[in-house]
This record gives sequence, structure tokens and C-alpha cells, in this order.
Amino acid sequence: MGEGKRYALLMCGEDSEYLKKKHGGCYGIFSRVLGEEGERWDLYKVVEGEFPHDHHLSLYHAFVITGSCYDAHSNHTWISQLLILVNKLRTMHKNILGICFGHQILGRALGGKVTRSPNGWDIGVRTINMNVSLSASLNLPSKLSIFQCHRDEIRELPAKAEVIAWSEKTGIEMFRYGEHIMGIQGHPEFTYEILLHFIDRLIQRNLVPEAFAMDAKVNAALREPDKEAWKKLCVGFLKGRL
Repeated sequence: MGEGKRYALLMCGEDSEYLKKKHGGCYGIFSRVLGEEGERWDLYKVVEGEFPHDHHLSLYHAFVITGSCYDAHSNHTWISQLLILVNKLRTMHKNILGICFGHQILGRALGGKVTRSPNGWDIGVRTINMNVSLSASLNLPSKLSIFQCHRDEIRELPAKAEVIAWSEKTGIEMFRYGEHIMGIQGHPEFTYEILLHFIDRLIQRNLVPEAFAMDAKVNAALREPDKEAWKKLCVGFLKGRL
């Protein structure tokens, strides 16, 4: 058997010591949820300016863009580079999955608009409504619960993009652009423990009021997200099975 397919993980946030020790960092978290036997996953810390070389892009079957504490609508150098990379990959018809910040970056790169959400932070477990034909084709329920941790959102998508999931809080929870690009606003890769860690990071950085954060922790503990359904959906898309 030859070498399995290669995937690139474009890491947009910083790993904490806790995430590295407990979960193998961003790489461990994502490769556990999305990886399958025989595949090779390469990590690029794009947040530190580490990008795959142009001549290596064709080696990869698909790319995953992670979450981040940065704003997808800001103009840091690495974010500008990431927008350029997305459009290169789009012209190459490479599969790209964007999660949270990654979802917003995809929307922005394709000509959409990302801003602060008028509804404020969404932290915890949120039920989202799936496009009926998508859920039916995957044999999934039409409503799925997912961990959320964001205050920005895609407000407008380019004409060619299709909204495939929405919630009462966020109009564009998921979208697809052609066959090869999909964004998910929530975090299919999170566990409750990882969500708590990110809430603590937000408190430490004074990004959320402590009382609000404590409420979010308690409420999130009361509901289980549909982890296996999200895994099936994300893996199916990345591997070209959708």
C-alpha cells in the first residue's frame, strides 16, 4: 500500500501549555477528530507566519483552518497571507474546511463580510438547523447541537455560497461554496473540558464578563453536542464523500 493521503492543518491560534500537555495541542485535537488510519497530517502555524510553500500545495488532499482568538476581519500580515492562500487553493479545487475563525476567514476570502455579531458572544452548546437535503443525504438529524465560542460572524456571503445551517443566534452557522469549500461556525473538535479552558482564557484576557462566563460553563454542562454526527460530516466533506 502506498502512502496515505496528506492533509494540512493551518493553525490560527496559540497553543497553551495545558492544551499541549493534555491534548497534544491543536494538532492532537484536530487529528483525533478528523484523521483516519494511514493518513499524514502536517501542521503549519500560520499564526506565526508559517505557511506551506506554493510548490507543496498540490501534495495535499485537503486543508483545515482552525479557530483563533484573533479577529477574522483584522488585517494582520498573516491573516492577509491566509486570505491569499485560500484563493490559491480555491483555484486549485482543493477541499478546505474552516472552523470558527477559519469559517469566517473562508467567508471573507470569497468576498463575504465578517463583523462583530450584533447578538454578542455565543458561548456554550447551541442547536443549529441543518439544510434538509444535506442532513438527509448524510442520514443526519435536521437539528444538531455543537459547542460555540465566538463573538464575530459572517454577516454576508458571496452570491455563489449557500447557507447550509443557521441558528436563532447566528444566520450563517455553516456554508458551502461549490464542492470544495465548507465553513462551520461552531467547534466540532471541542470537548466540554476544552471549552472550559477557552472560557478561562477569555476571562484572563478580560474579553468576557466573569458572571457571563460562569453561566456559560454551567449551561454548557447540561447539554451534550452531537459529536459523532459532526465527525461524520467533517470527515465526509474532507475526504470527498459528501
